[in-house]
Amino acid sequence: MTATEAQRETMVEQQIAGRGISDAALLDAMHKVPREAFVPDAVREFAYEDSPLPIEAGQTISQPYIVALMIEAARIGSTDRVLEIGLGSGYAAAVMSRIAGQVCAIDRHAELTALALGRMVRLGYDNVAIRTADGTAGWPERAPFDAILVAAGGPELPAPLCRQLAIGGRLVMPVGDIEEQRLMRVTRATAGSFESEDLGAVRFVPLVGAHGWTREGEAMPE
Repeated sequence: MTATEAQRETMVEQQIAGRGISDAALLDAMHKVPREAFVPDAVREFAYEDSPLPIEAGQTISQPYIVALMIEAARIGSTDRVLEIGLGSGYAAAVMSRIAGQVCAIDRHAELTALALGRMVRLGYDNVAIRTADGTAGWPERAPFDAILVAAGGPELPAPLCRQLAIGGRLVMPVGDIEEQRLMRVTRATAGSFESEDLGAVRFVPLVGAHGWTREGEAMPE
């Protein structure tokens, strides 16, 4: 076992399983995906620390535990089609690609989508589709989705994302103000009804887009 592999093992055992994450497929995926491949060279030595890290385009890669928490909350199955909003470095999408049938991921930063695509190609993760767009509008051509994860906090659940959930599909997203949100899991029970669960307090970067915040921190008008 290399030093990096040992760090990854420790991360999964202490930061993930040690905090109550128990989904076997998720833990196995986090053992396999090299987090160091998804951060800039300048912070690679910190890839397995228990904290978020800066990445390109002025964005961040989430703390490993938060990635695991959101993925476990989404209850992803082996044949599921998953949509991720806020691709970032691509790490969470890579982890989900080892669990789900297909992952579709969107980011509004072209620099990030290009870098993430290159990482997927190098690692051979060929069940991930990536595009640059306003993630709050979803990806209607690929819908419906069994799970949607939003890695940014919005003032409310974007209506297009709710519409793109399959019956029984789960949407996991931070909802609240700019400073603090509640992590919500919304399940589409029927075509016209949704069930919501509050999973606790979190703090994410703002979800910017037509159905989120403006760059000035105000909700976009409907």
